[in-house]
Amino acid sequence: MSACRDIPFVLDRLNWMRAERVWPNGLRYTWTDAFGVVLLVSLYAELREQRFLDEAEWLVSEVDRVLGRRRGIRIGEAPDRDGQYFHYLAMWLYALSVLARHVPTYRAKGVDLVHQIHDAFIVPGRGVVWKMKEDLTAPYPGFGFGALDAFDGYVSYRCLDENALAREIAEMRVLMDASVANLTVTQDLGLGMMLWLSHFFPKEDWAVIQKQRCLATLDRMWCDDGYFCREPNLRHVKFAFTNYGVSIGLQAVKAMNERVPRLNAFFDHYRSGDEYERDAITHVMACSSHFPGYLIRGFGA
Repeated sequence: MSACRDIPFVLDRLNWMRAERVWPNGLRYTWTDAFGVVLLVSLYAELREQRFLDEAEWLVSEVDRVLGRRRGIRIGEAPDRDGQYFHYLAMWLYALSVLARHVPTYRAKGVDLVHQIHDAFIVPGRGVVWKMKEDLTAPYPGFGFGALDAFDGYVSYRCLDENALAREIAEMRVLMDASVANLTVTQDLGLGMMLWLSHFFPKEDWAVIQKQRCLATLDRMWCDDGYFCREPNLRHVKFAFTNYGVSIGLQAVKAMNERVPRLNAFFDHYRSGDEYERDAITHVMACSSHFPGYLIRGFGA
């Protein structure tokens, strides 16, 4: 199955989000806005309507204005979303690399951001700190190393500029090689994102290992109602936005093709009754699941 291209769904959901002031005219949140930038640029590439590219550039400027710091980007606008997550920054870097395909100046912007954050987050020979204080002076209290963060950085850095970021890429690769053999991801969104990461360089050993491992774990997490549970031992726990992340990963590696439309159909009508029901992350990720666009290597080529 080729990647989903349900443009009517996406346009309808975007119109609803704008009318309800959910996104992009809601609170800023780096993860959601990163996927949103990729979505908007993908719509521009698909429909050739300048408004989507203009809105993507506006969104980048808004993230800079609201969340940008002297070094790096804050997690989100809400008071409880302080500090900086590396995996959010990596996703933002990927979004800048996508925008740079149409507006090349954003490549240098992404490289500059890497130079701001990399040395603060990485501990050579040990790992990438999962969450840092907002000024990047120290790890956020209570947080250690991220299991997937070196993989996130490696892929985003290579998508941005392999030459300008050669040192940083090499440092991430050392950390990846040290962890990949023993790394088993068990949470739904992490599985989806690792599958997504693996499809950029599918012949590299880490990608082969993790793709096989993630697909085997996900197969145990499928529920016949039409969704993936949170973890193998949490059969009755499900979240829409994390399932959409799984969907993106499956589309990237072209696996479990029959489950992607079933997943989308299930969550199109699912009502969680919690804060995620109206949260922008749910609806932007839904759009990305129905139309991953530039999230998939080779789109627009």
